[in-house]
Amino acid sequence: MLMYLAAAAPKPENPYGLMEALEQGGTIAWTVFLILCAMSVGTFYILFTKLIEQQKVINQGKKVRATFWRAGSLKEASAKLEKNSAYKQIVDDGIKAQEEHSKLKDPVEAHDWLHGSLARSEAAINSSLGGGLAFLATVGSTSPFIGLFGTVIGIYRALIKIGAAGQASIDAVAGPVGEALIMTALGLAVAVPAVLAYNFLQRRNKSIAEQLNGFTVDLLAYLVSDGAVKPSVSAAPAVAAKPAAAPTKA
Repeated sequence: MLMYLAAAAPKPENPYGLMEALEQGGTIAWTVFLILCAMSVGTFYILFTKLIEQQKVINQGKKVRATFWRAGSLKEASAKLEKNSAYKQIVDDGIKAQEEHSKLKDPVEAHDWLHGSLARSEAAINSSLGGGLAFLATVGSTSPFIGLFGTVIGIYRALIKIGAAGQASIDAVAGPVGEALIMTALGLAVAVPAVLAYNFLQRRNKSIAEQLNGFTVDLLAYLVSDGAVKPSVSAAPAVAAKPAAAPTKA
């Protein structure tokens, strides 16, 4: 009977949980907590959106390597690329620069003019891919200090309670010290994913930039040679012929 009553009795609530610590910390604790939450949400939003954006460019690069240089002309190849594609932007800018070169009054070598135009287009794409990474770097470097600010406030409140009570009892300091430790943990929990996401996205951007640069070099050679120079393209895989059906007997 006693064991049944002990099992049915409600468990005592934890007075040192997250919400209790925030309520004890007051406005400062809630402000630090909300700032860290906003940083964490922004970190994961940028991570997932950038992953989708990068994957689109990677898929476009695979398609370009497979089919682009098989087209009969540059305009025909550009028309087959996806609308608003990063590679289509480079090709269209190269075609436009080639058409505008003859309109220049000051003589400029075609190679220099086309190289500058393609370099600007490539730089604009890389800049777009790098958007949001500065926020991740900022979160990774500042969130531990924001959490540390909450830690300092918690320790300060603990010292005030010790001074008011005249002795360092566990009941007096457990709440503020727990609040301080929670703020430290929250700061680290926000900083670590931001740093990992920044390094991961930066590495993928570097790989994409290398692919774009290689394509730009090939396109420049194609433009200045009037199509005489272009990357070697492997032959398209032949479709295996289906075996003829065996003649049926009458």
